[in-house]
Amino acid sequence: MRLTSLKLNSLEDLYIEQLRDLYSTESQIIEALPQMEGAASSSELKSAFRQHLDQTKRQRERLETIFHRMNRDPEGETSNAMEGLIEDGETIIDAKGDPGVRDAGLIAQAQRVEHYEIAGYGCARTFASRLGFSQDVQILQQTLNEEGETDKHLSQLAEGKVNVRAENRRR
Repeated sequence: MRLTSLKLNSLEDLYIEQLRDLYSTESQIIEALPQMEGAASSSELKSAFRQHLDQTKRQRERLETIFHRMNRDPEGETSNAMEGLIEDGETIIDAKGDPGVRDAGLIAQAQRVEHYEIAGYGCARTFASRLGFSQDVQILQQTLNEEGETDKHLSQLAEGKVNVRAENRRR
């Protein structure tokens, strides 16, 4: 729930709001990834979460670069959507049962997060383009590409190993 009233008088206002949501999103992910890594039983999944943490820190720094260029503060409201996705992930982290099945659940939650980010970065990039912020477009596209690659990597990990192990648990 927003603590302040949102005022959108221009596309630039909306763009800044989108960037602040992405900044909050990246900050929340930075806090959550170590927990996900700790809950994972697969060494490959642990490694993927560790690598994504480093990448996420760089992505947040890129957003800071954009805010600095605009002389704006990156801090805004907490992303409620990401807060909910992370809470859902905590449910998986705390789940009892087979660790291999929990790994499959962790990947599913991580992909939900990636898809949220992909949507957000895609919109922000489009707004930056409409506003003529070509440097921002390049920065946001770089992050968008990374988010897509992370999603693909998680799919490959799930389909090639983790989901196979989870499926074998029912037999």
